Amino acid sequence: MNSNDTGTLNQHLAAVKEGKRSFENAFQAVARMILEGKIEKIVVNGKTTYDFQIFRSGRKHPVGMYDEINSFVSFVKDAAEGGSSKEMAFVLVGEPGNGKTFFVEYLCTKYRQFLSRAENRRYTYQLVNMDKLGSYGRISVIESQTYEDPMILAMNLFENSDDNKEYLAKSFGFTDREIEDLYQDYRPLGACSGYMWNDIRKYTGGNIDDMLAFVEVVPVPLSETLGTITGKYAAKDKITSSAVDLLGEESIQRLLHITDINNPYRFDLRRGALARVAGGGIHFSDEIYKNKKDLVQVYLGVIQNRMIEIDGYRWPIDTLIIATSNNSEFNHFLAEKEEAPIIDRCRVCYVSHNTNYRMQEELTNYAIGSETKTTLTKEELHQDPNLNYAASVATVMTRLPRSEKLTAIETLKLAAGEIAGEKSLKTLAEVVDLLSQEPDITKRFGQKGLGQRNLGRAVQLMVESSETNEGRCMIAYDVFKALERVVLDYVSDAGDRAKYLEDLKTAKGLYRERIMTEMFNAYMDEPYAIRKDVMNYVNMIIGIDAENLGPDKMWKYKDPQTGELKALKIDERYVRNIEDRLGLKTEEQREAFRTSIRKIYGQKISVEPNYDFMDNLELVKAVTDVRLKSDIAGAGSLIGALANRTNEENQKLYDRMINTMLKKLNYCRTCAQKTIEYFCTQEDEI
Repeated sequence: MNSNDTGTLNQHLAAVKEGKRSFENAFQAVARMILEGKIEKIVVNGKTTYDFQIFRSGRKHPVGMYDEINSFVSFVKDAAEGGSSKEMAFVLVGEPGNGKTFFVEYLCTKYRQFLSRAENRRYTYQLVNMDKLGSYGRISVIESQTYEDPMILAMNLFENSDDNKEYLAKSFGFTDREIEDLYQDYRPLGACSGYMWNDIRKYTGGNIDDMLAFVEVVPVPLSETLGTITGKYAAKDKITSSAVDLLGEESIQRLLHITDINNPYRFDLRRGALARVAGGGIHFSDEIYKNKKDLVQVYLGVIQNRMIEIDGYRWPIDTLIIATSNNSEFNHFLAEKEEAPIIDRCRVCYVSHNTNYRMQEELTNYAIGSETKTTLTKEELHQDPNLNYAASVATVMTRLPRSEKLTAIETLKLAAGEIAGEKSLKTLAEVVDLLSQEPDITKRFGQKGLGQRNLGRAVQLMVESSETNEGRCMIAYDVFKALERVVLDYVSDAGDRAKYLEDLKTAKGLYRERIMTEMFNAYMDEPYAIRKDVMNYVNMIIGIDAENLGPDKMWKYKDPQTGELKALKIDERYVRNIEDRLGLKTEEQREAFRTSIRKIYGQKISVEPNYDFMDNLELVKAVTDVRLKSDIAGAGSLIGALANRTNEENQKLYDRMINTMLKKLNYCRTCAQKTIEYFCTQEDEI
């Protein structure tokens, strides 16, 4: 039977028995959807966690959020296995602009896609020829208001449950075990369905075949805009919101047809948001604690009992309830002690900002936008190749709390899984654990800082500025000015404002380090010049003690990236110069540093053959300084040569570097000149 066709209840039951259709509750369906995807094990902030690939597909998907997604998956899995979670709602609490709503909407989209597959499709039933019964006027077709599964009707065909079980066993060959499994998800028919089924029983004299002639099985519509299967209820103000928006109300139109005043079908449940997702759907309550108290009380009943209740009539629902709230609304709600029962029925998950600047680069791309940007005069707008790095480091830096154990830069690097000198991931894990003991949520790791919306505002400020439009380029350095403006305009707390401005200064220092590397690559006329030199140093300290090292200091080794055999001349003076720059004066210090580098190399290369030590900023800076010094007597003289272009030689050097930046490093003329200009100043040095 085609999924769009109507069919009989008997056909549906036969399809369930054969395994062509499934009967499962909302929690089981969502859990199956997530767990049938690929699951990877990863380390985040020094702790092992799981990464569910279903949340990482598509052009725009959630980034990071590992702890939050793990909490959600275990919540759904527990509910699917009949745990206490099935009587709770899952509430995401956090600062604005950290991806709560985006995550829920992404999940809803994935769920609709999952249910659109034939084997997962949800079905409901409608009662036809109802006008024959006499008390329904001209209403002939009545669909189950809460999109009840046909299997629920099959479990309620007879008034006695033993008769139902016997019918399923004799007519369709369900085994005792299968019937037992089905009845674990048993629920009675909703008030109106049960009442009408009774009317049909009276009309047919209880003949089951005649009764089933009134039943048609139809697929549940998957339309996003109708709010079926996945529906959203956004908090409204106190005057316009009412329980009707959630539960439904008496329908005047139906009362014109229905002569029996006791018939619960006079209530139109589809007028409310809950009935539309009651057939195994997801109900998303945005800013749940902003609702007025009586609406929150309605939620209390719905969450705990999974029932829509109007005037004593009850309709059981099968719904996963997810909600969001910002910190201030949640704290305000917590302060009112009489509201404790609703909090008790919520599994609260505190959502932090993304604190990995490498991952932030993907989020920054979302903020910048994938479309080609243009100036106000419709000319193409270029992006500085360092723009994403500068914006990502600056925003993530504001989200990292201060700690006595780690400096801001060490925290930034460790949170991105990079090397931070002597400090290890264990130190970061200790800091995170210590902060997680804070009763004030906003003091915990990553809970406070500039969110995605603030970053979006900064990008808007950059695009609208006259400098950007005149130069036809989004210069990386301008993002710091834009973020400063956002901090001054949108951050109300004086303490937070001072911290964020300090963080932006630190981020500028990191941007400067990046520019030093870029300048060296431009000077060497090669995009990865500095990377090669760093790897040369690493390979030299590995080969320096090799047994097969001849008097010519040539060392042969196998490149782990290509598998080729390579020869390298070990230049001890070059090695010592780099170590001098790192401040390693004694032999013990040098040997300790070399051992740590060898250890990192040994650990990383087996997992990540392309690992290049470029995240080790101190080493990169030392190599850059040594190379600049040996080639043209230090960065100072390169700055001098680029700043003072009165003689022909300096002008040639400048032109050659600009040329390399344009052709090999993705700069445009504006950002190439601006970057060299910035390099020639002494600003923002760490």
